[in-house]
Amino acid sequence: MRETPLSNCERQFLLTAIKEKKRLDGRQTYDYRNIKITFGTEYGCCIVDLGKTRVLAQVSCELVAPKENRPTEGILFFNLELSQMASPAFEPSRQSELLVKLNRQLERCLRNSKCIDTESLCVVSGAKVWQVRVDVHVLNHDGNIMDASSIAAITALCHFRRPDVCVQGEEVTVFTPEERDPVPLSIYHMPICVSFSFFEQGTYLLVDPCEREERVMDGLLVIAMNKHREMCSVQSSGGIMLLKEQVLRCSKIASVKVAEITELINKALENDKKARKEGGKFGFAESIPKQLITAFKADVAPVEMGDIEEKAEDIISRTEPSPETVPSPVLRAPGTAQIGEGLLNTWGLEETEDGDEPEDQVMEGENTKVEGKTRDADTEEAVIISDSEEEDVVILNPEIKKDVKTQTVIPQQPRAGASKKRNKKK
Repeated sequence: MRETPLSNCERQFLLTAIKEKKRLDGRQTYDYRNIKITFGTEYGCCIVDLGKTRVLAQVSCELVAPKENRPTEGILFFNLELSQMASPAFEPSRQSELLVKLNRQLERCLRNSKCIDTESLCVVSGAKVWQVRVDVHVLNHDGNIMDASSIAAITALCHFRRPDVCVQGEEVTVFTPEERDPVPLSIYHMPICVSFSFFEQGTYLLVDPCEREERVMDGLLVIAMNKHREMCSVQSSGGIMLLKEQVLRCSKIASVKVAEITELINKALENDKKARKEGGKFGFAESIPKQLITAFKADVAPVEMGDIEEKAEDIISRTEPSPETVPSPVLRAPGTAQIGEGLLNTWGLEETEDGDEPEDQVMEGENTKVEGKTRDADTEEAVIISDSEEEDVVILNPEIKKDVKTQTVIPQQPRAGASKKRNKKK
């Protein structure tokens, strides 16, 4: 997937803001973005956040045969990967020009500067040496990958511990971390890259450009330096002509930034070492901010309880006074069943007038008569049952139909409207 180009309006807006010494994220011209360094549970694993740019570095080692021209020196190998997870513009199928350039700069910054004592990695001269491999993975790309990669790589090398070995004759024994404590690498200095971007043919200068600023810049200058103000490498790209005064000015700015970053790295290493020694919590899980939704816990918010009684009384005084009598929650309506205290009959049955008997008693009399007929029919082995209001006759024994003319009607509870009509007819 190709990178979406900037429109003319966006390009013009960025260049105008740079001319006015303003940046998109509110930084000043020589300001770096916030740097955060976190370590994993294993030695030699760290993540560096440079603003929104995130880089993971992992260091590993193994025993291999040395090179023929250098039989007493160990091997350093650096590998930087750009995945589509960092940016959709990165193609995983082939190596891009940006990837090749970043790998060369990283090797020139760390390996060619002799910051690590490679002779201390030799176990048996001409036979066994340690090969230290540094894998750098770009997790998110928001500009200035080179600076973030150099910080992550040197921090991971300082944090790494290789297994201890013992040589007895021709036999080489590698001890586990449980048997012997791992051995740190011998590091002479810590080279760190600082990137400068130029605009309008070198007229304007910015430190630590973001991804959008890199799209509109005319040239890039990368200076690798340690805290002793020793230049390890200098690389310029973009095809712009820089004056001697501009390079010296950039070197002075880089010396200040390198000293600050080196102090930050040493402080992060000391905090991790202290946490591991005291048995405290360490690792990537402990670096999750507590304010995010993915946090495991949140701080308890303090609540003031001093004047709670006064506030409660004030609220109560403002409320309307409650009525003296509380209406009954029971709904007295015809045709509604009630649960609770006994109520009057609500089925719409009216009392009989002029001394007439209620229909319930009439129905009871009819029932007794029907029962008598049923008993007589039982003696004659004939049962006739009516199950509907039209009094349909069902004959179970048709042979004795002529002799027995009885029928049994099962009473059903009349409806409220039907009972009223019958009373009126009576």
